[in-house]
Amino acid sequence: MDQRQSPFLLEIRDVTRRYTLPRESLFKPPAAVEALRGVSLNVTAGRSMGIVGESGSGKSTLARLVMALEAPTSGTVLFEGRNLHALPPDDLRAARRDFQMVFQDPYGSLDPRRPIWRTVAEPAAALEGASRAQQRDRAAAALESVGLRADALDKFPHEFSGGQRQRIAIARALITRPKLIVADEAVSALDVSVQAQVLNLMADLRDQHGVTFLFISHDLAVVSHLCADVAVMKGGLIVEQGPVRQVLREPAHAYTRTLLESVPELVAPVVA
Repeated sequence: MDQRQSPFLLEIRDVTRRYTLPRESLFKPPAAVEALRGVSLNVTAGRSMGIVGESGSGKSTLARLVMALEAPTSGTVLFEGRNLHALPPDDLRAARRDFQMVFQDPYGSLDPRRPIWRTVAEPAAALEGASRAQQRDRAAAALESVGLRADALDKFPHEFSGGQRQRIAIARALITRPKLIVADEAVSALDVSVQAQVLNLMADLRDQHGVTFLFISHDLAVVSHLCADVAVMKGGLIVEQGPVRQVLREPAHAYTRTLLESVPELVAPVVA
């Protein structure tokens, strides 16, 4: 397909991912586990997508494939019509400006030895060769966009709360002005009140800057705050997908109903 004709920002086509386990015997072939078993998914620009499932369902494996941190065993991942895993290294490096990631742990994802401006500006330095002055200016603008003042530039991670550190991680993801941000359990390590603040921030970024999120979580209530669409994963498969309001109101699969029953109360979603 010509990338210009693709109607989707992200297309995942029949993707599988198999891992070979350590050999347990010299006389038997090593065992393998299938983390993904034929996953297909389309994400439209401007319509954030939630991926929901329990631990071991394949959510984080899918995130690594979308970020081109790992290659699928079979199938394709297309970003704006281009197969990420078939791109030459220089082309993939250039493409990474348009998709960034926010990780689960706001404590472990920031280098404790580096001032915040260097951490936030790292993608711009690595992918765009920005000068030191440009890096500081852009880091200040990114921090401001997530509600942190420019005087945070020269501080270190230990000087911030968990919620502030996750805001810093989001600022780092924003520095290259990406079209897609993959957020892998990005609020699960935070207190409930702080989760709400970070989710509201992401919703503001979605609405004001046109960022599309691929938001990965085990919690349907969290996904309902941010995403227009949702896909439910179980055992490496997507068992249900559709508009988030429809899936929450009329879940078609027994596993989705089980996930919903585990949520004490679903508040009104903040979706497009």
